[in-house]
Amino acid sequence: MSEQYLLNDAEVARFLVTGYHLVEPELPTGLNENIAAQLDALATNPGDAITEAVPELSQVLEHPTVTGALSSLLGPDYEVQPHRHWHCKQPDSPHMNWHQDGLNNRDILLNRFLGLYYPTDITANMGPTIIVPGTQFRNAPTDRMATYTNIRGQVALTVKAGTVAFTHYDLWHGTAANRSAHKRHMIKFLFRRTRENTAPTWNHDPEATNKPNDWNKKAQAEDANNILNFTNPIGVSQSDHYKERAIRRQNWDFLMGKQA
Repeated sequence: MSEQYLLNDAEVARFLVTGYHLVEPELPTGLNENIAAQLDALATNPGDAITEAVPELSQVLEHPTVTGALSSLLGPDYEVQPHRHWHCKQPDSPHMNWHQDGLNNRDILLNRFLGLYYPTDITANMGPTIIVPGTQFRNAPTDRMATYTNIRGQVALTVKAGTVAFTHYDLWHGTAANRSAHKRHMIKFLFRRTRENTAPTWNHDPEATNKPNDWNKKAQAEDANNILNFTNPIGVSQSDHYKERAIRRQNWDFLMGKQA
């Protein structure tokens, strides 16, 4: 893996804090359009067999920008899990309620996450995926979450064609309603760690967490130490922020290969 495609310390720290990271691979000309056309033509949802129905999806997974981010966060021996799903949001379809994927049994350490690939430009009226950065450590019953509407700090993934959004498995997410005349396609992939790190697997600077705390620029933190200490995506209370900061540091040490 060429180091130019690996994440840096600040990007890894931001993922630990916000629970998501976007990449925009430079895919071959026409690939996104080809994939979107094949999805448009599908009569039924093939479920886990979507990569067999649309084999060109493998070119997205194998792009070095994608594999570089995966190697940085899950190690070079990460696994692409067999479950994957095509989400097709039809025109005039309603919103999807807030939820967390999987069972209500959350993993604090970074051992798995999702990759969401969008083969077309996604505009605000197409029913984009909406995420709430920083909620990946907040376990909430789905029936309670279904009563929530807009949440402070939520982010609509209005992205350009070819974007892959890596999102923590437990990040709160839903979708807006599709009020356009177009189908909104998204392919969801799952990735997991196969072995614990013994050293950082990204472009790591040994001085990354030795930068002094900058209390004057907490909201504009740019280095790993200040990002881990101060970034507060949804403006939680001081007490909650202290708890989250401890989890972030635990994750950072885990990725650094420091055994508990």
